[in-house]
Amino acid sequence: MLIIERDQYIQDIVSLILTEAGYIAITSKSDEDILQEILTLMPDGILLDIIKPTKEGTKMCLIIKETENTKDIPVIVLSTHPNSMAIKEICADDVLTKPFDIDELIAILDKQFT
Repeated sequence: MLIIERDQYIQDIVSLILTEAGYIAITSKSDEDILQEILTLMPDGILLDIIKPTKEGTKMCLIIKETENTKDIPVIVLSTHPNSMAIKEICADDVLTKPFDIDELIAILDKQFT
């Protein structure tokens, strides 16, 4: 599971949660050259921090979903935006609003990967 999160504290917590739940967590703080990193790693899933459900804010998610080799990788968006569920309509397979419940995070991941 690739975690793309700008906030180091949240990235560390999510990584720990996923590891304890049996997932292999790989972290990235930047979305610069992230498509190449995704193509190299080919993760089973991506947790992606998106601040706003705008064209600019969802650009990385759209790129992942529009690229032939990555379009089938589940993208779960983590967002603080009040209208974050709009991101699911744009590009994400699922959306989890921050602050999030640990059990809800695991349930979403288990739903995507079982």
